[in-house]
Amino acid sequence: MIKKMDSKWLPLATAPILGQAPSNTPLTVSEIEALLEGPLEVEFSFRDTRPPSQSIAGLSRGEQEFLLDWIIRVASTHVELGYQIACHGVTALAAMDHHMIEAWALHTMDVYDLSGLRPALQVIEKSAGFAEMQHTRLHGAILEEEERVLTGFLHGLSGRKLKIAASDSTYTDTETLFLPSIQSLFSTREENFLHYKITLALLWAQIRFGTFRALRDIGPTAEGFVPLFHGMETLRLEGCLSRELPGLYRQMVHLKDESDVAVLSSEWQLLSQQLSRPGVSVWEVADMALENLGKLAPCTVSCFQGGLAVESAIACMETRAEREKAHFKVRLQQILDEQAKKQTGEEERDEEKKERFMKKEVEDPSYPEGFRVEILLDDLPVPLADEMAALASSIIVDFGDIPNDYLEPAGPGEYDPSLLNDDDEEQEDVWSGTYHEEGAFLYQEWDFQRKHYRKNWCAMREKEVVPIHDNFVADTLERYSGLVRQLRKTFEAMRDEDRLLKRQPHGDGVDIDALVEALADVRQGREMTDRLFTRMHRSERNIAVVFMVDMSGSTKGWINQAERESLVLLCEALETLGDRYAIYGFSSMTRKRCELFHIKHFSEAYDDETRARINGILPQDYTRMGFAIRHLSSLLQETEAKTRMLITLSDGKPDDYDSYRGQYGIEDTRRALVEARQSGIHPYCITIDDEARDYLPHLYGPAAFTVVDDVKSLPLKVSDIYRRLTRA
Repeated sequence: MIKKMDSKWLPLATAPILGQAPSNTPLTVSEIEALLEGPLEVEFSFRDTRPPSQSIAGLSRGEQEFLLDWIIRVASTHVELGYQIACHGVTALAAMDHHMIEAWALHTMDVYDLSGLRPALQVIEKSAGFAEMQHTRLHGAILEEEERVLTGFLHGLSGRKLKIAASDSTYTDTETLFLPSIQSLFSTREENFLHYKITLALLWAQIRFGTFRALRDIGPTAEGFVPLFHGMETLRLEGCLSRELPGLYRQMVHLKDESDVAVLSSEWQLLSQQLSRPGVSVWEVADMALENLGKLAPCTVSCFQGGLAVESAIACMETRAEREKAHFKVRLQQILDEQAKKQTGEEERDEEKKERFMKKEVEDPSYPEGFRVEILLDDLPVPLADEMAALASSIIVDFGDIPNDYLEPAGPGEYDPSLLNDDDEEQEDVWSGTYHEEGAFLYQEWDFQRKHYRKNWCAMREKEVVPIHDNFVADTLERYSGLVRQLRKTFEAMRDEDRLLKRQPHGDGVDIDALVEALADVRQGREMTDRLFTRMHRSERNIAVVFMVDMSGSTKGWINQAERESLVLLCEALETLGDRYAIYGFSSMTRKRCELFHIKHFSEAYDDETRARINGILPQDYTRMGFAIRHLSSLLQETEAKTRMLITLSDGKPDDYDSYRGQYGIEDTRRALVEARQSGIHPYCITIDDEARDYLPHLYGPAAFTVVDDVKSLPLKVSDIYRRLTRA
């Protein structure tokens, strides 16, 4: 609990002592020790709080309250961190203002969340370095803040899909582009953001225009070759950017003139003119580097050059090549299987005919290789799905072509196609052994004691519900046959209903209310409006809704059956209405294993497979709700609709095996719902929890939830609730 005092939020434990003295009277050493005793667990840890208390006692009352508030907030994350903030806080206050102290404390907790106790303690110990870094941040660009825009820019470039990550140095391993966490070479944030963007483009160019392809094929070289080659290759790539991204290239030239990088020597200026011309290949650059080895000193040609991580890039390419070859061969076999299905029932197939895949190079100057590759099956072009096209593009980036041995479809048992459905890993395997976050969605979580987010705190993976094909859906429709007919009629009426529009400039009837107001305006000397009519209008529904289904272990039994029956009846009604809808289940086992279960995407039909997935909804683990709300809200935001709704079916309050239970879980869920509302989404909850009235008003507001007293009546009420929610 917290108590407000003197326009600051202070833990309730501090209130008795702070209330004993006027607000402008500094606290004494003993009073400060008493305040810190509980949050720093002095009785159990034997920490000596007297030295920091003596330092804090020398501050003004306002500074004391400010620092004590942050000590206690940090101690809620880890007691030792709070104690070290107390020990270093007065020194930090002398070097930083309040805003910077807040950033220092929050950064300490973020580092603890991501990296553990020791790195967080180092942040506290190096407060002077943090102050210097914060001054840099005032005019610098911060990768964490710019990453979303930079990622969008990166995904718009050709080649394979790449990721961005923070690092102490600038380089790429051909799958991830590593950039410094802060870019501050230039005097304005806009210029430093542009520095990020141009550096990103040059790293992408290393991958797309064959830099590592050549280094892999050249193999080990003489000492000094790579630095010399890197400078020359950067000049070639800048020329490539001038033709591929001319607008960005002009900005690069402008920033190069503003930077502190030394002017190129006459030899390097001549090389720049030669290497930036169209048609210069990476092999020519390599030959030129070998010719000048020992004759010409390596040179950093611009502030955007970054590094050249040859070993890590080649290792990454080799691992990827093996994986993508297997994937490509499996995709080819799938194409053959689809062809065979199409021929079923048609003229008898010639079993002796050997279907062969071939490639055809079509001249296209817009591609770095000068041509694009078409895949042929028996001399006819094969239309490639987006995923297959992306795979082919990635292979061409690494090899400049699609090798011939890739064109042989996978044989029986050569590769398991099911692995293609989940980023090369079995869904359960990603959670086994030592926990890792590779491939997971990372979501922040609100810590009400910290009054701030824990960044990248929840790791979430989307999983598939295993479909169960039995008589459940048919039995449900038979049991509720009368209700199904009633729901269909009701929803048909909603689909076709006309609405009366008032205050129209023309129409079939007179709007009495508008007329009375208009006559009153005339009597008062104002101009009479012409919007005096009513007319009937058939409005088109433009609604997208996601149903978020609780799959925690507590739903076992009647509750699970009622949820599945409710979804079956609801889907039958929604198919009549025509609203776009998706269904996902959610469950968790601590923040490290948050799972979202795909039941129906917006674009999927309500067919036998979807019905079987609804039937496959089974109880799992716990009820961590924040990550699911945040993920599904992002899906809704990507959906074009006038009205977006997130409806939760649950049997209880937020809960998990770790610290998520109690007020922490409720406050994070509430914050996630606030975020959803701020993005234009309307959350609603349908629950059967008898205690829900105690906490749901705090989460959803007084009118955005329904408590169903009898679990058996849930299927009867869900569709009716949806009808009422979307009719307004």
